[in-house]
Amino acid sequence: MPSPLSAILLVPILSAGIARAVEEPRFTLEARTTTYEIRRYEPVLVAETPVTAAFDEAGNAGFRVLAGYIFGNNQTRARIAMTAPVIQEAAGTAALKPSAEGFVVQFTMPAGSALATLPTPNDPRVRLRELPARRIAVLGYSGSWSEARYHAKAAALLAALKTAGIRTLGAPVLARFDSPFQLWFLRRNEVWIELDA
Repeated sequence: MPSPLSAILLVPILSAGIARAVEEPRFTLEARTTTYEIRRYEPVLVAETPVTAAFDEAGNAGFRVLAGYIFGNNQTRARIAMTAPVIQEAAGTAALKPSAEGFVVQFTMPAGSALATLPTPNDPRVRLRELPARRIAVLGYSGSWSEARYHAKAAALLAALKTAGIRTLGAPVLARFDSPFQLWFLRRNEVWIELDA
């Protein structure tokens, strides 16, 4: 019979499987190297919110606002399926450092959603919009969501792309695939940066 401690430790591991079963945006894999992948993503709809907070707090602050929207804080009280990842990007800057405007946090809406049929948010901080098809370079990593770790991984991705002569657009963003309750060393994280088409 498992001990109470082993049962407690098993819950986050089981929840990881559930969390990773959620829908992710559709893409076609164009290339893979030892450092990064290049993916072509289809157009997607997102719900997003601006957040004025430090890097390490912005993701969770934005998550709460957007979770409210998909769990029924909208004009029809409709529930919308959770997707992954949660995207965190610096607002109004093409640099790795955040601007004075803080961050923008995004949830992808489920496939088949349309702007005309998505429920209107009750919270004025939530905005709905469509992102066009994009080519994205992706570097995956596990572990914490700390700012220092993110910047190190983003710098590694940018350096590898520069060495390969691949032109980027804008700034890197953090893509988080797991719940805050997931054990930190099991978390799936990615740095994304858009590429010149």
